[in-house]
Amino acid sequence: MTPLEWVGIAAGALAGGFVSGFTGFGMVLTAIGVWLQMLPPGVVAMLVLMCSVASQAASMPAVFHAIEPRRVLPFVLPGVLGVPLGAWLLRHLDPVGVRVGVGLLLVFYSSFLLLMRPRGNLEWGGRGADGAVGFAGGVLGGLIGLSGALPTLWATLRGWNKLESRTVFQSFNLTIGALALATHMWTGMLTGAVLRAAVVALPATFLGTWLGVRAWYRVGERGFRTAILLLLGTSGVLLLRAAI
Repeated sequence: MTPLEWVGIAAGALAGGFVSGFTGFGMVLTAIGVWLQMLPPGVVAMLVLMCSVASQAASMPAVFHAIEPRRVLPFVLPGVLGVPLGAWLLRHLDPVGVRVGVGLLLVFYSSFLLLMRPRGNLEWGGRGADGAVGFAGGVLGGLIGLSGALPTLWATLRGWNKLESRTVFQSFNLTIGALALATHMWTGMLTGAVLRAAVVALPATFLGTWLGVRAWYRVGERGFRTAILLLLGTSGVLLLRAAI
């Protein structure tokens, strides 16, 4: 790779790490567009997964003290069970149609919550509904690699504060991401090209994550909620763009 490509890899990792450190997710959304300009898709898929897991793990100390198993486990355990189903459905469903449906859902609900600012929190369903959302997130992770979108949106609808929300979807994203990374490594996707890119990408990811966490400490509840909804809406737009 050329020096310019090394700079591009580092820049994408730095930006992705910052977004992930600030919001608790978003590494894929931020870095993949940059990296696809200079790396093969197979390398990008593995690299973004490695950096996403690294960023999640690096920022976990910021929220670890606030993790409540009664809130987190109803998402994580069903999510793990949903991943193999999503991988199986990949062979039987049209991923394009799934992307369109999820993209429309994210754009609609994030726009609604941003523009209407409904009062009150959604309390329907209790832990059973939380588990269903976690399972659906795991299925989407195995199907189209978008595991965290539904739990993140659901945490926003529940009205949890920024720390409570982040403990849920960051624990979920780290668990599902680590499972996916281990699966890809087992199937031989950890190639020399991925490792060479990771030598540059991982340090930049850690730096970006550190900066993002510092920014997260300083932002208020309303600013954090707005950032989450904007990122979810952008994810929906990109899904629709990729599917059309």
